[in-house]
Amino acid sequence: MTLIYRFLTGPDTSEFCHKVTKALSEGWELHGPPQYAHDPESGTMRCGQAVTKETDEAYDPEKKLGDY
Repeated sequence: MTLIYRFLTGPDTSEFCHKVTKALSEGWELHGPPQYAHDPESGTMRCGQAVTKETDEAYDPEKKLGDY
């Protein structure tokens, strides 16, 4: 069993929520609380959420994490 880790990021919009929801619907699980930070260059808030997924596949650094 391999545990795969991803950190999803994006602007604080519904699009970010949809990104996390899509990951959850694909079997990923939340890992810790969401993170928020102010981006001084754009003047916007940015979000981040770690997610993990257990898989029977061996980890392959050439494979996109979203493809597990």
